[in-house]
Amino acid sequence: MVRVSRIVVPDLPHHLIQRGNDRQPIFRDEEDFRAFYAWLREASKRFKVAIHAYVLMANHFHLLATPSDERGLALMMQWVGRFYVPYFNKKYDRTGTLWQGRFRTSLIETDQYFLACSRYIEMNPVRAGLVATPSDYRWSSYAHHVGDKPDSLIADHALYWALGNTPFEREAAYARFVQQAAPQLELDSLRSAVRKGVTLGSDQFKRQLEKRMKRSIVPGKRGRPFKQKIEENQ
Repeated sequence: MVRVSRIVVPDLPHHLIQRGNDRQPIFRDEEDFRAFYAWLREASKRFKVAIHAYVLMANHFHLLATPSDERGLALMMQWVGRFYVPYFNKKYDRTGTLWQGRFRTSLIETDQYFLACSRYIEMNPVRAGLVATPSDYRWSSYAHHVGDKPDSLIADHALYWALGNTPFEREAAYARFVQQAAPQLELDSLRSAVRKGVTLGSDQFKRQLEKRMKRSIVPGKRGRPFKQKIEENQ
């Protein structure tokens, strides 16, 4: 199978996900979470990637991040893996890869999907049935966004600042937004886009990106399935 090249555009937000190999745990105790968090924070600064939201789950993690250049995301993830994987393997007396392939990413249209993606990420523990509310889960950016606990990993996005004129107004507005049930179509779109590694946004947004990047960002249709479909309908 041909590997699809990632679409990474500087100064625009990207939704990232990385899973454990065969969906096995990548965090087993609090020390693991703390170690990964520290290396991620260092890497984000080193490679100038602004992280706006995150959640660290037992066997995967999500990030909402804006790179300052085309290589920042990959360099950040490689750097974290270079430290965290040997740490994890040595601690648990294992060998081999920890990740399920390379990380996946979806470029998202800021105005339409940024806050939705942030909510999707921080509600992950609730959807998984681990906690009743996002505030009950320690390893996510939710506490920072609602003012419960400042998080030095987080770089607040302009859309978050636009939620209110004061910290209290922003935090309250964000909490209300997250408490609203996300439409199923929104959830499906975010999940599908990052799984497939495709851009999530309007047709106009995609056309603008294609002009900027001078390349197609919409996956082409495959010829063989189309032929099979014709044969099935005959």
